[in-house]
Formats: sequence, C-alpha cells, structure tokens
Amino acid sequence: MKVITTHLNADFDGLASMIAAKKLYPDAVMSFPGSQEKNLRQFISETLQYRYEFVKLKHIDLSQVTTLIVVDTRQKSRIGAFADCLDNPGLSLHLYDHHPDSHDVMQGEMELVAETGATTTIFCQLFQEKNISITRDEATIFELGIYEDTGSLTHLTTRPDDLRAAAWLLEQGAELDIISQFLTYDLTSRQVNLIHELTKTARSYMISGLEIVVISLTLQEYEDDFSLIVRRFMVMENLDCIFALVCMEGRIYLIARSRIPEVNVGNIARDFNGGGHSTAASATVRDMTLVEAQENLIRSLHRHIKPQAIAGEMLSQPAISIPENTSILEANKLLTRYNITALPVVTATVSEEKEYPSSVEVTGTISRRVVEKAIHHNLGSFPVSEYMTSDIKVLPLSATLADIEELIIERRQRLVPIIHERQLAGVITRTDLLNMLVNDPGHLPRNLLHETEQPSREKTKNVLQLMSGCLDREIIILLRTIGEVADSVGFKAYAVGGFVRDLLLKQRNLDLDIVVEGNGIIFAKKLAEQLGGRVRTHDRFITAKVILPSGFKVDIATARLEYYEYPAALPTVELSSIKLDLYRRDFSINAMALQLNPAKFGTLIDFFNSQNDLKERLIKVLHNLSFVEDPSRIFRAIRFEKRMDFKIARHTERLIHGAVKMDLFGKSNDPRFFSELQQIFSEENPLPAIKRLADLRLFPFLWPDLKPNLKIDRRFMHILTQAHRAIAWFRLLYLEEKIEPWRIYLLAIMGRSKARQLEAFCERFHLPQKTREELIGEKVTADEIANRLYGRQAQKNSGIYRMLAPLSNDGLLYLMAIARKKEIKKVVSLYVTSLRNIRPLLNGQDLKAMGYVPGHQFKEMLTALTDARLDGVVRSREEEETFILKHFPLKTITS
Repeated sequence: MKVITTHLNADFDGLASMIAAKKLYPDAVMSFPGSQEKNLRQFISETLQYRYEFVKLKHIDLSQVTTLIVVDTRQKSRIGAFADCLDNPGLSLHLYDHHPDSHDVMQGEMELVAETGATTTIFCQLFQEKNISITRDEATIFELGIYEDTGSLTHLTTRPDDLRAAAWLLEQGAELDIISQFLTYDLTSRQVNLIHELTKTARSYMISGLEIVVISLTLQEYEDDFSLIVRRFMVMENLDCIFALVCMEGRIYLIARSRIPEVNVGNIARDFNGGGHSTAASATVRDMTLVEAQENLIRSLHRHIKPQAIAGEMLSQPAISIPENTSILEANKLLTRYNITALPVVTATVSEEKEYPSSVEVTGTISRRVVEKAIHHNLGSFPVSEYMTSDIKVLPLSATLADIEELIIERRQRLVPIIHERQLAGVITRTDLLNMLVNDPGHLPRNLLHETEQPSREKTKNVLQLMSGCLDREIIILLRTIGEVADSVGFKAYAVGGFVRDLLLKQRNLDLDIVVEGNGIIFAKKLAEQLGGRVRTHDRFITAKVILPSGFKVDIATARLEYYEYPAALPTVELSSIKLDLYRRDFSINAMALQLNPAKFGTLIDFFNSQNDLKERLIKVLHNLSFVEDPSRIFRAIRFEKRMDFKIARHTERLIHGAVKMDLFGKSNDPRFFSELQQIFSEENPLPAIKRLADLRLFPFLWPDLKPNLKIDRRFMHILTQAHRAIAWFRLLYLEEKIEPWRIYLLAIMGRSKARQLEAFCERFHLPQKTREELIGEKVTADEIANRLYGRQAQKNSGIYRMLAPLSNDGLLYLMAIARKKEIKKVVSLYVTSLRNIRPLLNGQDLKAMGYVPGHQFKEMLTALTDARLDGVVRSREEEETFILKHFPLKTITS
C-alpha cells in the first residue's frame, strides 16, 4: 500500500504538494496525519469536497504501508502516527521538502530537497521537466501553496524558482481571485499601528449575557484592507464577536464579524442598509455621525441578540419515558395519551440503601412511526428494546445551542434527552429547536432551511466535476439525454442507488438505475423511442428495462413507496416522491440521487446524511424495522461490509440480532433470500462474509442440519479456503470455460454433510429443480470419487479420465476442495489441464475407410482407442490403426 502524507496542522503548501505527488504516484492514497489549518479545512470543504479523496488515518492499516511519500516536511515528529510506518519491513520512504535540516530529519530511499520558498515549486519543476500536464483547478491549488508559503512572493525565503513556477501556473490557468479568498497576509507596519489603535478604542458590552466588542475609530486616510485588520484583531484577542465603526475620508463604514450562532451580524448590518452572512457582514453608514452610528448600533444589538439558549431553558418537561421491557402496544398507548411522537427508553439502577432509582441511563428512543409499523406486523407484544433507536447521544443541562444543533441537525437525532444529576430532566425535540429559531430565519442552520433557500451551486459544481472526471463521455451524454426526455414529458429523472454511491467513491459502476417522478413505463417507452432501443416492462412494480442498440441496459423505476403486509412479505407498491423512494432503500449509502433534468443536472440529493456514512464507511439502515420487513437485507449488509471494507453500524447490527431472534427466514418463500446468498458466494473472496454469517448466528437458519456442527471450525474453514484456492487456480488457467463459484462454495459448505442435507437446503430456498439435480449429482459423484481415491495407489490415465468425466468444472473444483491428499488434487489438475483434452487421431470416417461397418461397435472402438492414447500405448496414427486391427479384427467386426 502506498500513502501520501504531509505534516501535522497541514497548510496549503502541504495540501498542494500532496495533490502534486498524487500525479506522480497515481496508485497511492492521500491521508492527513492530523488536523489542518482552518483556512485549509474551509477550502477542502467548499472546493475539494468531491474532487479528491482523502482517506482518514483510522481507515489505514499502518502495518500494510509499503511506500510512504512525505511532502513538505522531513521531520519524523511532524508526521504523527505515520511515523509508526518507518519500522515496517522493507518500507520505501520518499521525501519532498524545501525546509532546512533539523534534529530529527528522516532519511529516505528517494529524496528531493531544494532551497525554494515552497515544496509545491519543486513539483512544478518536475512537471515541466517531465512534460506532465495539469488542469486549471490543479494550477490554482498549486499556486495557493506557493503564494501561502512565500507570503505572495514577498518573504525573504522566496527564490527565483518560486516566481518562475508561479508564472508557469498562471499560464496553466491558475485563478488568482480564488487564491485571494483563502490566503491571509502579513500586516504592514501601518496596519500593525492600526491594530494598536483598535486595542485602545475597543469597548466591551454585555448584551443578553454575551460579550460584544464595539470599536469606533476615525482615520485620515482610506485603508483598503481595514476588514483584514479587524479580522486579525479578532483572532489576536480571541473575540467571539466584533463590530467596528470606522470613519475614512468622510464616510462611515461598519465591519462586523461573529463566531457564535447567537449573533447574526448579517441581520444587524441590514439595519444600516448593508448585508452579508451570519458570520461576516458590512455596511456603509449614511446620514449619521460616528456617535449616532454607535448609538444606533448598540440599540440594534439589544434588539437582535437574544439570550444565549441553553438546554435548561429549552427542554420540555417532565420527561415521559418508558423502561426497556415495555411492550410496543403499551408504548403506543403512551404516545397516543400524551400526543407525542417519540419516547426515551431508559434503564434504572436502584441504590442498595434506597428504594428509588439512584441513576437513570437512556438507552434509546422509540418513535410513533416505528411503533405503528411494528403493530402492523403483529409485533406489539415485543419489548421496545428490540426496535428502539440505540445510537443516540444525551446532553447535560448546561449544553449550548451549538451542542443541541449538532445532534438534531448534523446527527439527525429527533429527540435529545437531557440528563441532570444522573436523572432524566427532560427532552429537547426538533420542534423545540425550531420554535426557538423560527423568528430568526437568518440564524437558521443550513440544514434546517428550505431546500429552495439553500445555495446549491457549490454542490452541483463539485458533483459535475466529479462526473466529468469519473464517467465516460458516452455515459454523461446518456444521462443528459435521460434528463432531456424527462423534461419533455414533464417528469423528474434521477440516477440512484449504487451508481451514485460508487460515483462518490470514484469506483466504476455501469449498473445504471433511474427513478422518475411520474410513470416509469411511459418514460421508458419515450426514452427507448429517442435512443432507438427496446423496452421490457413489469406492470406490477411500474418498472421497465431499456435495452439500447449497443446492448447497454438502463433500469427505469417509478418513484414509489413500498409497504409490507406482514414481516418478510413481498412489498406492495404505490406511487411516491423521490424522497420517499429513497427512504424505502436498504441502506443510507444507497439512498442518494443525482438529478438529471437539464436545469439541475448533476445536483446531488441527500436527505439522510448518506455522504457522512459513506465517508465514515458505515452500513446503516434507514429505519428500525428494515430487517423485519425484508430480512434479505441482512445478507446484503454483510456483502457490502466485506466487499467495500465498510463496517455495519452498531445500531444496525443490534437490529440484525433482533431479526435473527424472530426467525424471520422461515416466514417467506421470498426468492431474495437465496439470491443474496448466491451473490455473497459469487464475490471474489466470500470467506470473510461467510465468517460474518456465522458471527451473526445465521448458520442455523441457512443450514439447520449442517454436519457435524453449526459453527465454523478448523476443518470447515480449511475446505472453504481450499475451494477459494481451487477457483483462483482455475482462473489462472485462462480457459474459455465458465465456472459458477457460488455452486462450488455451497458444495464446500455442505462438504461434510449428506446429500439429503443439501437437498433440504435446496428445498428451503426454492431452487429450480434442474439446479437441485445438478448440485446433488455433483456432490454425490465427487464425494464417491474422493472416497475411492483416498488411500489408493496411482491409477492409469484412462481410469482417471473415466472417473472424472461425469463432473463439471464446478464439481471438479469442489473435489479439489474436499480432497484430503495432495495426490487427489494432482489427479484433478492433470485431468483438467491435459487428459480431458486428449482425443484419438482416428474417427468414424477413418474406421469406415479401413473397412469397418458403422454401428454400436464404433463407440467401443473409439473408447478403447482413447484409453490407449491416454495410457501412452499409441502415439501416432499408424500405431492407432495397428491397435484397432489387433484388438478389433476386421473379419470379426464385419461379420
């Protein structure tokens, strides 16, 4: 594994050098060793969100790093946990740096160190020497790195190479206006003096419990970067909020900055006919003196700044809660009685000295939606602990508004329990938060604004660039055509599911699933007409498949809502919107959509915080009864977890255990069960998934009569490992013959069981009759051969040929998996690679030419001839003719 990293508290030169190194090491992953500077974090969030993938340190197995590329530092102490890699056997260390030597400089296998103002300059020189082209976006990022480390080419460490590199980057399209947005500059001596003036005139006001700093200043000359001075003063003094009124050349200017959600400076600036955002705003003050402006500002501050909201002032109390063992039906009664939508679920610890609880622990929440759905599935007698949401956070009475917003908005936790002195003091709901914010729309967090009020340009732009970089031109044209056809019929079209997920992961996926808000069948026919394709429809689910002239297939579905009549039932379908369609999907990482209509082409739609789960590499269900309604999703979760190297979230795993307890697998003849199992066995390496099936106690449902036991033991894993190796061996032969790995693994799992156990499995999962007969036939034949060959001496080639000929490739590889002796595997290998392809040189026509009369004896003659050739008795055509004449005399045969 190759990793590119930089120093702790990374800056723009470190980032730019990492991205530059990626062009030299395209198969390496980029990872920061720790935090980044604030400006850099903002730049990554706003500009690089989907352009580059940065792998989190916690997702890297440091022991597997074989090549470490370190940029913008050579100090071991500055690369954080990546220093552990230096002890890896055979590690190749590559260093790129512009800093002078220090006490703990690392020694690399490859080092490129130069006396320049920025490490990025070194890479720019390399690109020019090697004629490596760069994009406009890359040029801008590289220019940022150089400008930051050289103080916009003004620091004493700046070298002529830095200027030449900057000039070259401008020629490649670097955008200086973007650079100016993210760089901070050193102050001039005049600006330093002005900061001293601000210190003298700054006055602190306590308004609604918040400290607000107000500055009033008059300057004789206009200062172009006064906002920079105010921001620098704010950082130096560590202020949360500052308002500066400055009179320059007869005009009064208001500059306002805020770092706390309680003060929205944009609203205050609007009182002076200015504007801006909640954190940064400005105004030109007219028709007032500086004193009048200051008085009006203080009045405006009192009018707009509300008391600091803390949990104790926002919570709803008393808190209505229920114990974990409360039934679903009883919970429903409480929800109805108190007209609430969710309840905290608690466990109480009783003190030995007292009869009342000494502490309460909130273990989860249960919502009306889950309760009603559970009752619909006749699960009312089950305890709420089975279907509650368990991955929740609690807060103390002293929690700040930011704490509450983080849980309700960022984590999408609808109800926040408040704990005081180990007791449940109350709860804060999303409604409580909205009630507090509703009269201050300028302060509303981005995630609570209506979709039309949120600027989407950045997200759309980033996804479009990602699409251009990851998708073939033909696919992008097809997506645009789909959007145009949707517009023509008044529908909205979206790419959904795994296609979107893998796009964000920058992985290739040509399984294109389209959902339309409208009638999917009507849309599919229109699309096929436009593209010259044909259509297959499924009226029950209002879906269709469009087959293009090239053979490429597009699945079309109607945005739909599914509901289940009973646990593990097949879904009933109704028309719906894209949001409800996404909500019915299996996991959050598959619940995103890309809008394809021309006006919003490439807009990423994410209602369920799916991007965060994707970044955290988590498999999460979208609602607590997901596995009750469709237990086959359990297999899918395991498959995704192991194939994508993700992790099933803790709450989702708890729900899996609950579904297993309910024995849902015996309640449906749903073919999806075996379909998902078949896909697991068809993975490149299904062994980790099979182990996970055992860990989650699914073996008793899959193989209740598996022999000799229902758990993974050494012999069990040995057989499966041998099956995996046999499949890998066969593929390396590059034969133009197909195998079905799922059959081999299934046979291997049943390797120590009897044929009747395999037959029971086929019956349980409703496999087609032909498939059952083939599987059982392969097992019986292979098992008999294995027993026959075990302990026997070497056999003639003809005997091997006749013994193994009845087996298909799948059966042969199964035989290799269960073989206990290497000699048996050698026999199978000899047969597959040589013996089965041996044929006699003579054929029926040759026998006729020799004077033999066609008949049943021809088969006997050719069989004997084949055996003779296999055993080396005959090697040429003449020897074959002699063999035939000797063993099948002509007179005897013809008579």
